[in-house]
Amino acid sequence: MKIIAHIYTDFPTKFGIPRQSGLVEELKGKIVFEPEYRNPEAVRGLEEYSYVWLLWKFSESKRDHWAATVKPPRLGGKKRVGVFATRSPYRPNDIGLSSVRLERVEQNTELGPVLFVAGIDLMNGTPIYDIKPYIPHVDSHPEAVGGFADRTREYELEVACEEHFLQLLPEEKRAAAIKVLRQDPRPAYDADPERIYGVAFAGWDIRFRVKGRLLTVCEIVALS
Repeated sequence: MKIIAHIYTDFPTKFGIPRQSGLVEELKGKIVFEPEYRNPEAVRGLEEYSYVWLLWKFSESKRDHWAATVKPPRLGGKKRVGVFATRSPYRPNDIGLSSVRLERVEQNTELGPVLFVAGIDLMNGTPIYDIKPYIPHVDSHPEAVGGFADRTREYELEVACEEHFLQLLPEEKRAAAIKVLRQDPRPAYDADPERIYGVAFAGWDIRFRVKGRLLTVCEIVALS
């Protein structure tokens, strides 16, 4: 498979990225095609769609083998289910799938067509294998049953962040940062109420601790 593009986002590392696309609509990304695919004709008509599917590479999930079962974070990281019943990155083929909102297509004299998308769940620099339009009348199934994912939807944390910390972040990034924290970025197996965690986001390190269902921001410092 050929890498056709890369996406550029506010996440320099995996930690803190929402576990699914669309959970935080304020998270933005920019897709830049590889030189071979910078032909404007390749995206002609794409602007007529409001969402697109991204097929991408789990570039940071490096394993030499695969396991038939995994431990989903939303089941506490203790219960095993089949890998094909999850969206775990640890798969026989390291392929991810995301549905993202297409905000606009811009023509750049140097980079060719550039796609601006929202609701992303990808790390900065993630390779993209393919882009396909989202077609509502065939891709949407409102009556569908969502397995254990339906039973674990209500998991958001309450976030306490003092205003002077929040003011450090660019105004257009604040809502996204709070919603990222609400998703509880911690590994499912790690629930130490005294540990301070850090999410690298938009050039800042947001440090926090979690006690029960309350996440408290302790510090926000610029990344060097």
